[in-house]
Amino acid sequence: MQAFVTGSTGLLGSNLVRELVARGYAVKALVRSVDKGKVLLGDLPQVQFVPGDLRNIPAFAPALQGCDVLFHTAAYFRESYGLGDHWPQLRRLNIEATVELLEAAETAGVSKAIYVSSSGCIGRNPDGSPGTEASPPAPITSRNLYFKSKLMAEAAVASFLQRSSLPVVLICPGAMLGPQDAAPTELGQFVLDFLNRKIPVLLAGGMPTVDVRDVATAMVNAVERGRSGDRYLVSGPTYAMADLMHTLAAVSGVPAPQYRIPPVVMRLMATFSTWMGRLTGRKPDVPREGIRIMLANLAYDATKARRELGAQFRPLEVTLADMVTWYRQTNYL
Repeated sequence: MQAFVTGSTGLLGSNLVRELVARGYAVKALVRSVDKGKVLLGDLPQVQFVPGDLRNIPAFAPALQGCDVLFHTAAYFRESYGLGDHWPQLRRLNIEATVELLEAAETAGVSKAIYVSSSGCIGRNPDGSPGTEASPPAPITSRNLYFKSKLMAEAAVASFLQRSSLPVVLICPGAMLGPQDAAPTELGQFVLDFLNRKIPVLLAGGMPTVDVRDVATAMVNAVERGRSGDRYLVSGPTYAMADLMHTLAAVSGVPAPQYRIPPVVMRLMATFSTWMGRLTGRKPDVPREGIRIMLANLAYDATKARRELGAQFRPLEVTLADMVTWYRQTNYL
């Protein structure tokens, strides 16, 4: 089997490539930088690096020829935590490019596509119970432009499926943690800041988390088991940020802060950090969107992914221990 993976040097993409190779796939990995690809995945001879960018899909579309399945993990995400107007890029890369890529894959004869959306498109049920694939969007979905772009992309995929014969399965991961977070993501930076003792207090709120390797496994399972047009929530439990920090302390040996701050103080910190970022032209140290997500009270029920995709979820302490080990081995600390 031949797979084509976008976003192959990202946290999910790089772990997905490794899972695919372990399952016997040959992989064409789309990269903006071949050198970065070789650093993260150069030990895998089954991987062919395809230079390219979602801003110019026709330039790499010929590489889709001969591929059995497309895994679309690339997205404009991390950048949206900074200052400025990100909507034009979110619309172009997360919505328009997704449809353009699916059209190119169908033209190339690809048999199936696995598209990565976001659990941020989904809220709790009206009775307050954890959300399922059929639950309405969360209140934060319309405020967070990344989540909004993913919800609009889901609608664009649904429209594509009405006129297309290419099956597309939608994967909605929780907040992903795990090794190979090289960029890093916002959660990866949070872990690094904790290990470097830059977070002096226990944070309020929480978030539904998942080991990125468990998402990758579910995605590969979806090739045979996923139903076209269906969403699959791939997320573990919701952990309080304080519990996450205490778990980090236990697996790393770095002590957790002693004092907890209330949500209102976190919001004030984010507002001040945004104001300072505008004055200095630097990305805020406390991203407002990250704080909003922590305080959004999100929770998910992954029963469907467990039942249909065989999804399983590692304990948080295993995920964080492996993440800390990877950062230490790769000299991030």
